[in-house]
Amino acid sequence: MTEHFLEGKSLEWLLESATDAMIIIDREGRIIVANPTIEQLFGYPRRELIGKSMEILLPERFRQAYHYQLTDYFAQPRARAMGAGKELLGLHHDGSEFHLDVSLSPLKTEQGLLVMATIHDITRRKQAEEALRESEARMRAIFDTAVDGIVTIDERGTIERFNPAAERLFGYSEAEVTGKNVSMLMPSPYHEAHDGYLAHHVQTGEKKIIGIGREVMGLRKDGTTFPMDLAVGEMLLGGRRMFTGTVRDISKRKQAEEQRALLIHELESANEELKNFGYVVSHDLKAPLRAIGSLADWLSTDYADKFDDEGREHMRLLISRVHRMDGLIDGILQYSRVGRVKEVVVAVELNRLVREVIDLLAPPANIAVSVENSLPTVMAEPTRIQQVFQNLLSNAIKYMDKPEGEIRITCGAEGRQWKFSITDNGPGIDQQHFEKIFQLFQTLAPRDRVESTGVGLALVKKIVEMYGGHIWLESTVGRGSTFFFTLPRAVAIAGSTK
Repeated sequence: MTEHFLEGKSLEWLLESATDAMIIIDREGRIIVANPTIEQLFGYPRRELIGKSMEILLPERFRQAYHYQLTDYFAQPRARAMGAGKELLGLHHDGSEFHLDVSLSPLKTEQGLLVMATIHDITRRKQAEEALRESEARMRAIFDTAVDGIVTIDERGTIERFNPAAERLFGYSEAEVTGKNVSMLMPSPYHEAHDGYLAHHVQTGEKKIIGIGREVMGLRKDGTTFPMDLAVGEMLLGGRRMFTGTVRDISKRKQAEEQRALLIHELESANEELKNFGYVVSHDLKAPLRAIGSLADWLSTDYADKFDDEGREHMRLLISRVHRMDGLIDGILQYSRVGRVKEVVVAVELNRLVREVIDLLAPPANIAVSVENSLPTVMAEPTRIQQVFQNLLSNAIKYMDKPEGEIRITCGAEGRQWKFSITDNGPGIDQQHFEKIFQLFQTLAPRDRVESTGVGLALVKKIVEMYGGHIWLESTVGRGSTFFFTLPRAVAIAGSTK
Protein backbone atom coordinates (compact mmCIF):
# COMPACT_ATOMS: atom_id res chain seq x y z
CA MET A 1 0.00 0.00 0.00
CA THR A 2 2.80 2.37 0.84
CA GLU A 3 4.64 1.79 -2.41
CA HIS A 4 1.41 2.48 -4.29
CA PHE A 5 1.48 6.08 -3.16
CA LEU A 6 5.23 6.82 -3.20
CA GLU A 7 7.18 8.08 -6.14
CA GLY A 8 10.14 5.76 -6.02
CA LYS A 9 12.29 4.24 -3.33
CA SER A 10 14.22 7.45 -2.65
CA LEU A 11 11.41 9.13 -0.70
CA GLU A 12 10.73 5.96 1.24
CA TRP A 13 14.39 5.69 2.18
CA LEU A 14 14.43 9.36 3.20
CA LEU A 15 11.52 8.87 5.59
CA GLU A 16 12.91 5.69 7.09
CA SER A 17 16.35 7.19 7.79
CA ALA A 18 15.19 10.66 8.94
CA THR A 19 15.89 11.60 12.56
CA ASP A 20 12.83 13.88 12.58
CA ALA A 21 9.37 12.46 13.05
CA MET A 22 7.56 12.48 9.68
CA ILE A 23 4.13 11.45 8.38
CA ILE A 24 2.36 11.75 5.03
CA ILE A 25 -1.36 12.50 5.00
CA ASP A 26 -4.00 12.73 2.30
CA ARG A 27 -6.71 15.34 1.73
CA GLU A 28 -8.94 13.79 4.41
CA GLY A 29 -6.12 13.98 6.93
CA ARG A 30 -5.55 10.22 7.02
CA ILE A 31 -2.02 9.02 7.78
CA ILE A 32 -0.70 6.92 4.91
CA VAL A 33 3.00 6.85 5.84
CA ALA A 34 4.74 7.17 9.25
CA ASN A 35 8.45 6.82 9.88
CA PRO A 36 10.09 5.04 12.89
CA THR A 37 10.74 8.26 14.78
CA ILE A 38 6.98 8.80 15.05
CA GLU A 39 6.77 5.70 17.24
CA GLN A 40 9.36 7.15 19.67
CA LEU A 41 7.67 10.56 19.75
CA PHE A 42 4.01 9.56 20.16
CA GLY A 43 4.26 6.02 21.54
CA TYR A 44 2.09 4.44 18.81
CA PRO A 45 3.32 1.54 16.64
CA ARG A 46 3.34 2.70 13.01
CA ARG A 47 0.91 0.05 11.91
CA GLU A 48 -1.73 1.43 14.30
CA LEU A 49 -1.42 4.90 12.78
CA ILE A 50 -1.74 3.96 9.12
CA GLY A 51 -5.20 4.91 7.90
CA LYS A 52 -6.04 6.86 11.04
CA SER A 53 -6.74 10.59 11.04
CA MET A 54 -3.86 12.81 12.09
CA GLU A 55 -6.26 14.16 14.73
CA ILE A 56 -5.35 11.14 16.85
CA LEU A 57 -1.99 12.84 17.50
CA LEU A 58 -3.60 16.10 18.71
CA PRO A 59 -5.55 16.96 21.90
CA GLU A 60 -9.28 17.15 21.24
CA ARG A 61 -9.43 20.95 21.73
CA PHE A 62 -7.10 21.45 18.73
CA ARG A 63 -8.82 19.05 16.31
CA GLN A 64 -11.46 21.42 14.92
CA ALA A 65 -8.84 24.09 14.19
CA TYR A 66 -6.66 21.43 12.55
CA HIS A 67 -9.48 20.42 10.23
CA TYR A 68 -9.91 24.01 9.05
CA GLN A 69 -6.17 24.47 8.56
CA LEU A 70 -5.90 21.28 6.51
CA THR A 71 -8.74 22.38 4.23
CA ASP A 72 -7.08 25.75 3.81
CA TYR A 73 -3.74 24.13 3.11
CA PHE A 74 -4.98 21.99 0.22
CA ALA A 75 -6.60 25.10 -1.24
CA GLN A 76 -3.22 26.86 -1.29
CA PRO A 77 -0.48 24.23 -0.86
CA ARG A 78 2.97 25.56 0.03
CA ALA A 79 5.69 24.89 2.59
CA ARG A 80 4.65 26.46 5.87
CA ALA A 81 4.24 25.88 9.62
CA MET A 82 1.08 24.38 10.98
CA GLY A 83 -0.63 26.59 13.57
CA ALA A 84 1.88 29.41 13.05
CA GLY A 85 1.75 31.93 15.87
CA LYS A 86 -0.31 29.62 18.07
CA GLU A 87 0.48 27.12 20.79
CA LEU A 88 0.44 23.59 19.39
CA LEU A 89 0.46 20.48 21.54
CA GLY A 90 0.84 16.81 20.71
CA LEU A 91 -1.01 13.94 22.38
CA HIS A 92 1.04 10.93 23.43
CA HIS A 93 -0.39 7.40 23.41
CA ASP A 94 -0.42 7.47 27.24
CA GLY A 95 -2.58 10.62 27.24
CA SER A 96 0.17 13.09 28.17
CA GLU A 97 0.61 16.29 26.17
CA PHE A 98 3.78 17.92 24.93
CA HIS A 99 4.77 20.99 22.92
CA LEU A 100 5.52 20.45 19.26
CA ASP A 101 6.29 22.23 16.02
CA VAL A 102 4.81 21.00 12.69
CA SER A 103 6.13 21.97 9.24
CA LEU A 104 3.93 21.14 6.22
CA SER A 105 5.27 20.45 2.72
CA PRO A 106 3.15 19.52 -0.37
CA LEU A 107 3.92 16.30 -2.27
CA LYS A 108 2.72 15.70 -5.82
CA THR A 109 2.17 12.00 -6.46
CA GLU A 110 0.44 9.77 -9.02
CA GLN A 111 -2.49 9.61 -6.63
CA GLY A 112 -2.74 13.37 -6.30
CA LEU A 113 -1.60 15.97 -3.82
CA LEU A 114 -0.40 14.75 -0.42
CA VAL A 115 1.13 16.56 2.54
CA MET A 116 4.31 15.64 4.39
CA ALA A 117 4.34 16.81 8.03
CA THR A 118 7.67 17.11 9.84
CA ILE A 119 7.17 17.12 13.62
CA HIS A 120 9.59 18.35 16.30
CA ASP A 121 9.22 17.95 20.07
CA ILE A 122 9.93 21.49 21.43
CA THR A 123 9.21 20.72 25.08
CA ARG A 124 12.77 21.56 26.17
CA ARG A 125 12.74 24.79 24.19
CA LYS A 126 9.42 25.80 25.77
CA GLN A 127 10.77 24.94 29.20
CA ALA A 128 13.87 27.03 28.50
CA GLU A 129 11.71 29.91 27.29
CA GLU A 130 9.56 29.66 30.40
CA ALA A 131 12.64 29.55 32.61
CA LEU A 132 13.99 32.59 30.78
CA ARG A 133 10.72 34.44 31.30
CA GLU A 134 10.74 33.57 34.99
CA SER A 135 14.37 34.64 35.27
CA GLU A 136 13.60 37.91 33.53
CA ALA A 137 10.64 38.44 35.84
CA ARG A 138 12.82 37.80 38.90
CA MET A 139 15.52 40.10 37.55
CA ARG A 140 12.91 42.76 36.87
CA ALA A 141 11.61 42.38 40.43
CA ILE A 142 15.14 42.68 41.79
CA PHE A 143 15.80 45.62 39.48
CA ASP A 144 12.62 47.40 40.59
CA THR A 145 12.91 46.65 44.32
CA ALA A 146 16.68 46.96 44.82
CA VAL A 147 17.75 49.33 47.58
CA ASP A 148 20.77 50.46 45.54
CA GLY A 149 20.46 52.44 42.34
CA ILE A 150 21.02 50.35 39.18
CA VAL A 151 21.95 52.00 35.90
CA THR A 152 22.46 50.01 32.67
CA ILE A 153 24.49 51.55 29.84
CA ASP A 154 25.93 50.43 26.50
CA GLU A 155 29.57 50.68 25.35
CA ARG A 156 29.10 54.36 24.50
CA GLY A 157 27.81 55.15 27.98
CA THR A 158 24.21 55.63 26.83
CA ILE A 159 21.67 54.93 29.57
CA GLU A 160 19.16 52.18 28.75
CA ARG A 161 17.77 51.21 32.16
CA PHE A 162 17.28 53.24 35.32
CA ASN A 163 15.64 51.54 38.29
CA PRO A 164 13.30 53.20 40.85
CA ALA A 165 16.07 53.42 43.45
CA ALA A 166 18.23 55.31 40.94
CA GLU A 167 15.28 57.62 40.25
CA ARG A 168 15.02 58.41 43.95
CA LEU A 169 18.78 58.79 44.28
CA PHE A 170 19.35 61.16 41.37
CA GLY A 171 15.93 62.81 41.15
CA TYR A 172 15.40 61.92 37.46
CA SER A 173 12.71 59.65 36.04
CA GLU A 174 13.81 56.79 33.80
CA ALA A 175 12.27 58.56 30.78
CA GLU A 176 14.36 61.68 31.45
CA VAL A 177 17.71 59.84 31.33
CA THR A 178 17.09 57.06 28.80
CA GLY A 179 19.20 57.62 25.69
CA LYS A 180 21.48 60.14 27.39
CA ASN A 181 25.11 59.71 28.46
CA VAL A 182 25.60 58.48 32.00
CA SER A 183 28.14 61.24 32.64
CA MET A 184 25.18 63.59 33.18
CA LEU A 185 24.93 61.95 36.64
CA MET A 186 28.46 63.08 37.62
CA PRO A 187 29.77 66.54 38.50
CA SER A 188 33.05 67.89 37.19
CA PRO A 189 35.78 66.55 37.11
CA TYR A 190 34.15 63.09 37.28
CA HIS A 191 31.93 64.02 34.34
CA GLU A 192 34.98 64.48 32.12
CA ALA A 193 36.76 61.40 33.52
CA HIS A 194 33.83 59.05 32.87
CA ASP A 195 34.97 58.01 29.40
CA GLY A 196 38.35 57.04 30.85
CA TYR A 197 36.68 54.80 33.44
CA LEU A 198 34.54 53.15 30.77
CA ALA A 199 37.48 52.73 28.36
CA HIS A 200 39.51 51.11 31.18
CA HIS A 201 36.68 48.68 31.85
CA VAL A 202 36.21 47.84 28.17
CA GLN A 203 39.94 47.24 27.61
CA THR A 204 40.77 45.31 30.79
CA GLY A 205 37.46 43.70 31.75
CA GLU A 206 38.21 44.68 35.34
CA LYS A 207 35.11 44.86 37.51
CA LYS A 208 36.24 48.04 39.12
CA ILE A 209 34.67 49.52 42.23
CA ILE A 210 35.30 53.21 41.85
CA GLY A 211 35.62 54.86 45.21
CA ILE A 212 38.30 52.62 46.76
CA GLY A 213 41.20 54.94 47.44
CA ARG A 214 39.39 57.91 45.90
CA GLU A 215 36.04 59.62 46.30
CA VAL A 216 33.47 59.61 43.48
CA MET A 217 30.64 62.10 43.48
CA GLY A 218 27.12 61.84 42.06
CA LEU A 219 25.12 64.77 40.67
CA ARG A 220 21.38 65.05 41.35
CA LYS A 221 18.83 66.74 39.13
CA ASP A 222 18.61 69.66 41.57
CA GLY A 223 22.36 70.26 41.24
CA THR A 224 23.37 68.88 44.65
CA THR A 225 26.19 66.38 44.87
CA PHE A 226 26.76 63.37 47.10
CA PRO A 227 29.56 60.81 47.65
CA MET A 228 28.86 57.39 46.22
CA ASP A 229 30.21 53.89 45.70
CA LEU A 230 29.94 52.65 42.12
CA ALA A 231 30.37 48.96 41.25
CA VAL A 232 30.51 48.17 37.54
CA GLY A 233 29.69 44.77 36.02
CA GLU A 234 29.62 43.60 32.41
CA MET A 235 27.13 41.39 30.58
CA LEU A 236 26.21 40.33 27.03
CA LEU A 237 22.59 41.02 26.10
CA GLY A 238 21.43 40.00 22.65
CA GLY A 239 25.03 40.01 21.43
CA ARG A 240 25.53 43.54 22.74
CA ARG A 241 28.09 44.44 25.39
CA MET A 242 26.33 46.15 28.28
CA PHE A 243 27.47 47.52 31.63
CA THR A 244 25.48 47.66 34.84
CA GLY A 245 26.46 50.16 37.52
CA THR A 246 25.27 49.66 41.08
CA VAL A 247 25.25 52.99 42.90
CA ARG A 248 25.07 53.57 46.64
CA ASP A 249 24.84 56.90 48.44
CA ILE A 250 27.53 56.85 51.15
CA SER A 251 26.80 60.30 52.62
CA LYS A 252 25.89 58.89 56.03
CA ARG A 253 28.95 56.64 56.02
CA LYS A 254 31.20 59.58 55.17
CA GLN A 255 29.64 61.62 57.96
CA ALA A 256 30.12 58.72 60.38
CA GLU A 257 33.77 58.38 59.29
CA GLU A 258 34.36 62.10 59.85
CA GLN A 259 32.69 61.94 63.27
CA ARG A 260 34.74 58.87 64.15
CA ALA A 261 37.94 60.60 63.09
CA LEU A 262 36.97 63.61 65.20
CA LEU A 263 36.18 61.39 68.20
CA ILE A 264 39.47 59.53 67.80
CA HIS A 265 41.31 62.85 67.70
CA GLU A 266 39.45 64.04 70.81
CA LEU A 267 40.15 60.72 72.54
CA GLU A 268 43.85 60.93 71.70
CA SER A 269 43.91 64.48 73.04
CA ALA A 270 42.11 63.35 76.20
CA ASN A 271 44.54 60.47 76.65
CA GLU A 272 47.47 62.81 76.26
CA GLU A 273 45.92 65.18 78.80
CA LEU A 274 45.29 62.25 81.15
CA LYS A 275 48.90 61.14 80.83
CA ASN A 276 50.14 64.65 81.53
CA PHE A 277 47.68 64.96 84.40
CA GLY A 278 48.98 61.71 85.86
CA TYR A 279 52.53 62.99 85.84
CA VAL A 280 51.45 66.29 87.39
CA VAL A 281 49.45 64.50 90.08
CA SER A 282 52.32 62.17 90.78
CA HIS A 283 54.82 65.00 91.15
CA ASP A 284 52.75 67.82 92.66
CA LEU A 285 50.80 65.71 95.15
CA LYS A 286 53.34 63.12 96.19
CA ALA A 287 56.02 65.70 97.05
CA PRO A 288 53.94 67.50 99.71
CA LEU A 289 52.58 64.14 100.90
CA ARG A 290 56.09 62.93 101.52
CA ALA A 291 56.77 66.13 103.47
CA ILE A 292 53.62 65.66 105.55
CA GLY A 293 54.50 62.03 106.18
CA SER A 294 58.03 62.91 107.25
CA LEU A 295 56.76 65.69 109.53
CA ALA A 296 54.18 63.34 111.08
CA ASP A 297 56.84 60.68 111.69
CA TRP A 298 59.12 63.32 113.28
CA LEU A 299 56.34 64.62 115.56
CA SER A 300 55.35 61.07 116.56
CA THR A 301 58.96 60.25 117.47
CA ASP A 302 60.22 63.47 119.05
CA TYR A 303 57.04 64.42 120.87
CA ALA A 304 55.85 60.96 121.79
CA ASP A 305 55.94 61.79 125.51
CA LYS A 306 53.86 64.95 124.94
CA PHE A 307 50.86 63.12 123.40
CA ASP A 308 48.10 61.52 125.39
CA ASP A 309 46.24 58.48 124.04
CA GLU A 310 43.91 60.61 121.93
CA GLY A 311 46.82 62.55 120.46
CA ARG A 312 48.73 59.38 119.59
CA GLU A 313 45.62 57.96 117.86
CA HIS A 314 45.27 61.15 115.85
CA MET A 315 48.90 60.92 114.76
CA ARG A 316 48.42 57.28 113.78
CA LEU A 317 45.41 58.18 111.68
CA LEU A 318 47.32 61.06 110.10
CA ILE A 319 50.23 58.83 109.08
CA SER A 320 47.98 56.02 107.81
CA ARG A 321 45.96 58.45 105.70
CA VAL A 322 49.10 59.92 104.19
CA HIS A 323 50.19 56.40 103.25
CA ARG A 324 46.71 55.68 101.87
CA MET A 325 46.81 58.82 99.77
CA ASP A 326 50.22 57.87 98.44
CA GLY A 327 48.94 54.38 97.55
CA LEU A 328 45.83 55.85 95.95
CA ILE A 329 47.91 58.05 93.66
CA ASP A 330 50.04 55.06 92.65
CA GLY A 331 46.91 53.00 92.02
CA ILE A 332 45.32 55.65 89.81
CA LEU A 333 48.50 55.95 87.76
CA GLN A 334 48.69 52.16 87.34
CA TYR A 335 45.02 51.97 86.34
CA SER A 336 45.38 54.76 83.75
CA ARG A 337 48.41 53.09 82.16
CA VAL A 338 46.74 49.71 81.51
CA GLY A 339 46.20 49.36 77.76
CA ARG A 340 47.80 52.74 77.10
CA VAL A 341 51.38 52.26 78.19
CA LYS A 342 52.63 49.10 76.50
CA GLU A 343 55.39 46.82 77.73
CA VAL A 344 57.29 44.31 75.66
CA VAL A 345 55.33 41.06 75.49
CA VAL A 346 57.53 38.19 76.63
CA ALA A 347 57.16 34.63 77.87
CA VAL A 348 56.12 34.85 81.51
CA GLU A 349 56.58 31.69 83.57
CA LEU A 350 53.70 31.94 86.03
CA ASN A 351 55.16 29.37 88.46
CA ARG A 352 58.15 31.63 89.05
CA LEU A 353 56.14 34.87 88.96
CA VAL A 354 53.66 33.67 91.59
CA ARG A 355 56.48 32.52 93.90
CA GLU A 356 58.07 35.97 93.58
CA VAL A 357 54.75 37.67 94.36
CA ILE A 358 54.28 35.53 97.47
CA ASP A 359 57.83 36.34 98.65
CA LEU A 360 57.19 40.04 98.04
CA LEU A 361 53.94 40.03 100.04
CA ALA A 362 55.53 38.01 102.86
CA PRO A 363 52.28 36.64 104.33
CA PRO A 364 52.15 36.23 108.15
CA ALA A 365 53.07 32.88 109.62
CA ASN A 366 49.43 32.00 110.28
CA ILE A 367 48.51 32.27 106.56
CA ALA A 368 49.55 29.44 104.23
CA VAL A 369 49.65 30.17 100.47
CA SER A 370 49.85 27.13 98.18
CA VAL A 371 49.94 26.53 94.42
CA GLU A 372 48.07 23.30 93.87
CA ASN A 373 49.21 22.50 90.32
CA SER A 374 51.68 23.66 87.72
CA LEU A 375 50.89 26.99 86.10
CA PRO A 376 51.36 27.68 82.38
CA THR A 377 53.83 30.00 80.70
CA VAL A 378 52.09 32.85 78.88
CA MET A 379 53.06 35.54 76.41
CA ALA A 380 52.15 38.77 78.17
CA GLU A 381 53.39 41.98 79.73
CA PRO A 382 55.12 40.83 82.94
CA THR A 383 54.11 43.82 85.06
CA ARG A 384 50.43 43.44 84.17
CA ILE A 385 50.27 39.74 85.04
CA GLN A 386 52.18 40.42 88.25
CA GLN A 387 49.62 43.11 89.19
CA VAL A 388 46.78 40.60 88.75
CA PHE A 389 48.23 38.01 91.15
CA GLN A 390 49.66 40.61 93.54
CA ASN A 391 46.33 42.41 94.03
CA LEU A 392 44.27 39.23 94.40
CA LEU A 393 46.72 37.63 96.87
CA SER A 394 47.27 40.83 98.87
CA ASN A 395 43.50 41.22 99.31
CA ALA A 396 43.19 37.64 100.52
CA ILE A 397 46.02 38.22 103.02
CA LYS A 398 44.86 41.69 104.08
CA TYR A 399 41.28 40.67 104.91
CA MET A 400 42.03 37.25 106.45
CA ASP A 401 40.10 36.92 109.76
CA LYS A 402 40.87 33.30 110.65
CA PRO A 403 43.68 32.23 113.02
CA GLU A 404 44.69 29.58 110.45
CA GLY A 405 44.46 31.25 107.05
CA GLU A 406 44.56 29.24 103.83
CA ILE A 407 44.99 30.60 100.32
CA ARG A 408 45.03 28.19 97.38
CA ILE A 409 45.96 28.93 93.75
CA THR A 410 44.83 26.59 90.95
CA CYS A 411 44.75 26.56 87.16
CA GLY A 412 43.03 24.33 84.61
CA ALA A 413 42.40 24.24 80.88
CA GLU A 414 38.81 24.81 79.78
CA GLY A 415 38.35 24.76 76.02
CA ARG A 416 40.31 27.63 74.56
CA GLN A 417 40.95 29.26 77.93
CA TRP A 418 43.02 28.87 81.07
CA LYS A 419 40.85 29.16 84.16
CA PHE A 420 42.67 30.42 87.28
CA SER A 421 41.27 30.53 90.82
CA ILE A 422 42.48 32.05 94.09
CA THR A 423 40.54 30.69 97.06
CA ASP A 424 40.72 31.83 100.69
CA ASN A 425 38.96 30.88 103.94
CA GLY A 426 38.53 34.52 104.98
CA PRO A 427 35.39 36.50 105.91
CA GLY A 428 33.63 36.05 102.55
CA ILE A 429 31.65 38.65 100.65
CA ASP A 430 27.90 39.13 100.48
CA GLN A 431 26.49 38.44 97.01
CA GLN A 432 25.03 41.95 96.74
CA HIS A 433 28.60 43.32 96.61
CA PHE A 434 29.95 40.98 93.90
CA GLU A 435 29.79 43.65 91.16
CA LYS A 436 30.56 46.62 93.39
CA ILE A 437 34.00 45.42 94.49
CA PHE A 438 35.31 45.54 90.89
CA GLN A 439 34.43 49.23 90.59
CA LEU A 440 37.04 51.93 91.06
CA PHE A 441 37.50 53.26 94.64
CA GLN A 442 35.01 50.77 96.13
CA THR A 443 35.87 49.08 99.44
CA LEU A 444 33.77 47.00 101.84
CA ALA A 445 35.68 47.54 105.09
CA PRO A 446 36.18 51.02 106.64
CA ARG A 447 39.48 52.44 105.35
CA ASP A 448 40.65 53.38 108.84
CA ARG A 449 40.28 49.73 109.87
CA VAL A 450 41.83 48.13 106.78
CA GLU A 451 44.04 50.22 104.52
CA SER A 452 42.71 50.04 100.96
CA THR A 453 42.64 52.41 97.98
CA GLY A 454 39.73 50.69 96.22
CA VAL A 455 41.76 50.47 93.01
CA GLY A 456 43.23 46.95 93.16
CA LEU A 457 40.29 44.83 91.95
CA ALA A 458 39.30 47.42 89.35
CA LEU A 459 42.88 47.23 88.05
CA VAL A 460 42.75 43.41 87.95
CA LYS A 461 39.46 43.46 86.02
CA LYS A 462 40.83 45.93 83.48
CA ILE A 463 43.99 43.87 82.87
CA VAL A 464 42.15 40.54 82.55
CA GLU A 465 39.63 42.01 80.09
CA MET A 466 42.44 43.67 78.13
CA TYR A 467 43.76 40.16 77.43
CA GLY A 468 40.29 38.95 76.39
CA GLY A 469 39.55 37.18 79.67
CA HIS A 470 36.81 37.41 82.28
CA ILE A 471 36.82 37.69 86.09
CA TRP A 472 34.13 36.76 88.59
CA LEU A 473 33.61 35.84 92.23
CA GLU A 474 32.00 33.06 94.26
CA SER A 475 31.75 33.55 98.00
CA THR A 476 29.94 32.53 101.17
CA VAL A 477 29.91 34.96 104.08
CA GLY A 478 31.97 33.58 106.95
CA ARG A 479 33.50 30.75 104.90
CA GLY A 480 35.68 32.49 102.34
CA SER A 481 35.84 33.57 98.70
CA THR A 482 37.11 32.33 95.35
CA PHE A 483 38.14 34.74 92.61
CA PHE A 484 38.14 33.19 89.15
CA PHE A 485 39.66 34.70 86.04
CA THR A 486 40.39 33.40 82.56
CA LEU A 487 43.02 34.04 79.93
CA PRO A 488 42.77 32.77 76.32
CA ARG A 489 44.96 29.73 75.77
CA ALA A 490 46.25 31.42 72.60
CA VAL A 491 48.20 33.59 75.05
CA ALA A 492 49.84 30.51 76.57
CA ILE A 493 52.88 28.89 75.00
CA ALA A 494 53.69 26.11 77.48
CA GLY A 495 52.83 24.59 80.82
CA SER A 496 50.65 21.88 82.30
CA THR A 497 47.74 21.57 84.69
CA LYS A 498 48.38 18.17 86.20
